[in-house]
Amino acid sequence: MGNLLYIIAVILIIGWAIGFFAFNIGAIIHILLVIAIIAILLRVIQGKKII
Repeated sequence: MGNLLYIIAVILIIGWAIGFFAFNIGAIIHILLVIAIIAILLRVIQGKKII
C-alpha cells in the first residue's frame, strides 16, 4: 500500500509539471501538486523505507 502512495505522488508531480509548463491549465494542476506533496509527506512521516 505504501508503494502505491509513492507511485501516485510521482505521477501527480509529473502531471503537474507537464500541465504547468505545457498547458498552464490553472488551479487543478496546483491541487494535484498539493495532493502529491501530502502523499510524500505521509510516506516520510510513516517512516517506511522506499524499496
